[in-house]
Amino acid sequence: MSVNFCMKCGSPLEMRSIDGVERKACISCDYVFWGNYSIGVGGLVMKDGKFLLVKRAHDPGKGYWTNPGGYIEQLESIEETVEREVEEEAGIKAKVNRIVAIRDLPRQVHNLYVAFVMDYLDGTPTPDGIESDEAGFYSLDEIEAMNVAPFTKWLINVAYEEDKTGLFKDIEPKMKDHLLYKISST
Repeated sequence: MSVNFCMKCGSPLEMRSIDGVERKACISCDYVFWGNYSIGVGGLVMKDGKFLLVKRAHDPGKGYWTNPGGYIEQLESIEETVEREVEEEAGIKAKVNRIVAIRDLPRQVHNLYVAFVMDYLDGTPTPDGIESDEAGFYSLDEIEAMNVAPFTKWLINVAYEEDKTGLFKDIEPKMKDHLLYKISST
């Protein structure tokens, strides 16, 4: 995808050296196109020693079992996003506990993915029929016999092996309007 016009005023963009990098910049205002990014989230919900998984109903990854997740909306916090995605794709209400992994995938659309361990609150696994066509809680032994996406297997191992470690939400952040995470919950 090529960006050719300013997102602020609609004027054409031109290539210009900014901070030593050739970037597209507006010929009429101060707009600079810094790049194309996406932020994805995933929830690792455990109940009775089993992990919540959904079977992907479409590409990418159709037929693979994965942890539920998706992309953030512009005005939605990352916690709201992962809680919404888990409920939409699997019918489960869960609350963020901590961050256990971050994946950085530089490519045409630079993707950052944040994985959360979440506390199960309520619900029975129910696929949404759009993004997922099956959902359920599965033990580690069951997961070994399933067609689980490699990244999801890695996330499950991280969440299982690194019990109680990760980044926790700062419940008394010193910066207003910021959602901050730190190494411990104290």
